[in-house]
Amino acid sequence: MRKYSIYNFLLALLLLFVSVGCEDFLEETSVTDITADSYIINEEGYEDLVKACYPKLRDIIMNYSLVLKGTDVIGSNWTATSPANGPALDQYNVSLNSEVGDLQSFWDDLYKSISRTNSAIERAEGIQYSNPALKAARVGEAKFLRALSYFYLVQTWGDVPMPLTETVTANREVVRVPASEVYTQILTDLLEAEADLPVTPSEYGRATKGAAQFLLSKVYLTRGWNFNNSLGGSDADFQEALEWADKVIATYPLVSDYSMLFPERNTNPLNQYSGPQNAVNSEVVFAVQFNEDNLTNGSDQGQPGNYYHSIWPGNSELVGSVGRTSDYNRHLGQNVPQPAMYRLYDPQLDSRYSHNFLNVIYALTPVNNYAYSFTDPGLTVSYNVGDTVAYWTPWNQPATGADLGFDEGGTKPYSVTNIDDYVSGLRPTRLSNAHPTTWKFWEPNIEYGDGYGTFDYSLFRSAEAYLIAAEAIVKGATGGTLGGADVYYNAIVDRAVGAGNDPMCAQVPEDINDFAVVSYRATPGNIDIDMILDERARELMGEFTRWFDLKRTEKLIERVNRMNLWAANGGSLDEHHLLRPIPQGEIDRASNIVQQNPEY
Repeated sequence: MRKYSIYNFLLALLLLFVSVGCEDFLEETSVTDITADSYIINEEGYEDLVKACYPKLRDIIMNYSLVLKGTDVIGSNWTATSPANGPALDQYNVSLNSEVGDLQSFWDDLYKSISRTNSAIERAEGIQYSNPALKAARVGEAKFLRALSYFYLVQTWGDVPMPLTETVTANREVVRVPASEVYTQILTDLLEAEADLPVTPSEYGRATKGAAQFLLSKVYLTRGWNFNNSLGGSDADFQEALEWADKVIATYPLVSDYSMLFPERNTNPLNQYSGPQNAVNSEVVFAVQFNEDNLTNGSDQGQPGNYYHSIWPGNSELVGSVGRTSDYNRHLGQNVPQPAMYRLYDPQLDSRYSHNFLNVIYALTPVNNYAYSFTDPGLTVSYNVGDTVAYWTPWNQPATGADLGFDEGGTKPYSVTNIDDYVSGLRPTRLSNAHPTTWKFWEPNIEYGDGYGTFDYSLFRSAEAYLIAAEAIVKGATGGTLGGADVYYNAIVDRAVGAGNDPMCAQVPEDINDFAVVSYRATPGNIDIDMILDERARELMGEFTRWFDLKRTEKLIERVNRMNLWAANGGSLDEHHLLRPIPQGEIDRASNIVQQNPEY
């Protein structure tokens, strides 16, 4: 199951439904007599069909730009010299339109997933299983995966087409179904799946009862907010969200240390972890599977495995490195934490800060008399292996005076970078990047390149269920198994900072010159939606949820305009951006006129 070994075969098989020829240019040759109708006729064939529904998840989560960028805590690399000409997904300007390629990719990936699950659900009726419960579980897996795809679609675009049967003939008509009906179908699929899925899967990686329960809690929570009164939601949905979240919490205990959820590694590559990695733990409810075989670790888009480790800022080629190696791997700088992100943590108490951000780079090879400064060629530096080359200060302990690098009048023989350098975009020496390496998902011992990650990507984990429960209670739910919203919230804070400790974050996260602090421990009297969103940012940074969280809680416009540097400096975010534009490719290939979302 983990290798999705049947995936390539089934994909080729399903493609046999459609063939295209052009006289004098393409001669079609049949390479197999196997068709879907001749293969998916028994338990063995149907098992392979359900397995083929899972790999599409890899493509779906690689549409991270739509979920991470343009939020309060993640954006594109800041360019202080050109704040009015920023990226569309951060500034929400006229460039954010129906022709944005990321929108087309996400739309297509989700509907391809739905097409596969529709086939599995519809073909189940004609398949005999020796164990009827196993067959019901397999159909439940397909319904869970279909519900997940529709949940992403309806949050992103609102009213969307909702095919529920297998596609066997060409149909170019695009009929958008009201969002409330989509939510009804999602919940129908999930409730049926939850009833039939097992607590423990027959193979690691398959959907379980807990996965359906987790998604039910999040769907009910989202419907309860009832975006634009269009989802058919009510306050009763918050009660459902709490009850389903409690079921997840009871079954999936938190691991003792946040770092246990991610690949094991050491901050110094000279002493790097080299043992086998294992993504299995008690907290992860559902994960997208990857593996160590490059032949089966890809996706429809040809991506080489899990490359979440390489999409963040950082610099693997500083002075003292040994070039493009696996020591620090490649960091593409596609998703950059905003200054507010760092300032939401207590760097001294919160273990997540040191796990998520690599603040020190070490020399991996000796360096003699390197020209340290851009402006003073006589200022040189030498390093032994293991010496510090670059250091990024915690936001609440900026370096001044002697603690600066000696090119800035200090005494430190390495680059020292404060948070104001992130904002100005300055790179004060040859030795540093403006941003510290973000390495929450970093995997050691991967060949230098864009990806090739093998660690499973956690899509649902019970820590989030605690925060779902807290949010539901703030919105009026009662009778939580653990108590009030503050109890659920503090359970996640306690793991990060230690029970009884009082962590402090910036009182005004977006203002880098304001060092006033406030506790982020909750009490029954202070917990609110903003506090929960701050904790979701700390706990779930970079995970596939942020844009949806901000939209759901009606905080996207306020928080993005306040904290995202691009949006705060020339952005145009307003109410119509709470829905994305229908991709132009879908409009162009439709046989009917497709109603675009307002103001696009």
